[in-house]
Amino acid sequence: MITIFTRCNRVFMKKLLKFYLLSFVLLSDFLTYAQPGDTDGGGGGLEGGDPEPAPINSKLILLAIAGILFVIYTFRKSEEQA
Repeated sequence: MITIFTRCNRVFMKKLLKFYLLSFVLLSDFLTYAQPGDTDGGGGGLEGGDPEPAPINSKLILLAIAGILFVIYTFRKSEEQA
């Protein structure tokens, strides 16, 4: 029986799948946060004005520290396996 997917093709297909998934996640971000324009000319939405924007920098330093610790953990774990 002729095998269609050789080892090289499997590796390529896995990389292609990862690329498609990454592209979908990055491009769907634009769709999920898109807001329609004001085309009706009238004002006032369902409940009035827009809510106040949420701050994004309240816990940014803690997030950066957690990210650095995660990188150190995964780096040490990969060195132990090698």
